[in-house]
Amino acid sequence: MTEKTIIATDKAPAAIGTYSQAVKAGDTVYISGQIPLNPQTMEMVTESFEAQAVQVFENLKAVAEAAGGSLGEFVKVTVLLSDLKYFAELNEVMARYFSEPYPARAAFAVKSLPKDADVEIEAVMVL
Repeated sequence: MTEKTIIATDKAPAAIGTYSQAVKAGDTVYISGQIPLNPQTMEMVTESFEAQAVQVFENLKAVAEAAGGSLGEFVKVTVLLSDLKYFAELNEVMARYFSEPYPARAAFAVKSLPKDADVEIEAVMVL
């Protein structure tokens, strides 16, 4: 059985449920969905979709670094949006954090997200 290591950092929001920020199994790190919570205040970023997306990517970056990696080692991201009208803006923000070759990605519009967020992103990283 593969050994699992739990990844945790105070530079990303604490888990608000029955999950870990990330779990490392072998060389693969599974990063739980991040919403736009400020890790210092645990308050939602709400001023704009762009601000929410930036906070989510900063949270993902912090968890990736705590696991010994970086956004450049992401192989798959799954994006959940409150509305597909945010799709183009998500791409603009994502382009600030990733360069080619980009990770594989799926994006879905969902009925609602925790704390009424407009975006949540989970990721898989291979070290």
